[in-house]
Amino acid sequence: MAAVPETVLDEKSLRFYRHALSILSDAGVPHLVGGAYAFARYTGIERHTKDFDIFIRREDFQRAAWAFQKEGYKAELTFPHWLGKAYKGDDFVDLIYSAGNGVARVDDTWFEHAVSEKVFGVDVKLIPAEEMIWSKGLIMERERFDGADVAHVIRAVGDKLDWDRLLERFGPNWRALYAHLVLFGYIYPSDRAKVPAAVMNELLQRVRGETEAGNARDKICNGTIISRQQYLKDIGEWGYRDARLEYGLMNDEEVEQWTAGIAVDGAK
Repeated sequence: MAAVPETVLDEKSLRFYRHALSILSDAGVPHLVGGAYAFARYTGIERHTKDFDIFIRREDFQRAAWAFQKEGYKAELTFPHWLGKAYKGDDFVDLIYSAGNGVARVDDTWFEHAVSEKVFGVDVKLIPAEEMIWSKGLIMERERFDGADVAHVIRAVGDKLDWDRLLERFGPNWRALYAHLVLFGYIYPSDRAKVPAAVMNELLQRVRGETEAGNARDKICNGTIISRQQYLKDIGEWGYRDARLEYGLMNDEEVEQWTAGIAVDGAK
């Protein structure tokens, strides 16, 4: 695995991020660094961005918010089901405890398998590669598809992944993982062995079983899990039930707020 790259951030932003990390550490809030910095550690692909993703447990958000507020920051629960922010002026950090679809919630396992690293010269823990694949593997928006990120992580560390845990993480969404693994073999034919044959055979058997069984009885659209926008017609007009609600990933109010955010994000 590659070292986390040097950033090209200005000194003001670097001080802000270092201070943000120290605030969480001093307050005793367990946290992990994700985003571009964890991705660079696993793949060697550098993305110089001012987005700084910090992963915490949902139950620790209020404690984190208080700690930031004591230091003169503003803190908000931007989307109650997955994301908050702490900011001062133009600089901010994202405090993430789930994916926007309600899947990939941060739990103890993230911390048990976290990777030690230095970011901005600070000793930190990075999100595990398996959990990175889990969260990125279910992002298939029209304007953002994280499939290349998934492929790059597998190419880099596929032979070191805990595949049993990854399969468990995807759970009922295993077809999305299988789709990524099929694409991986297409993208990197010389690296196909990075995905164990036993994993591919297991998922292939599941596909065969479902294919032979025919249509499922429940008229559910799982598309809303991978895209908050592209399957609105399906659940709004075509009679499909929203998988996010059916599986208890989100409630009606959270879905409504998350959907309303499409217009805001699209205007940026």
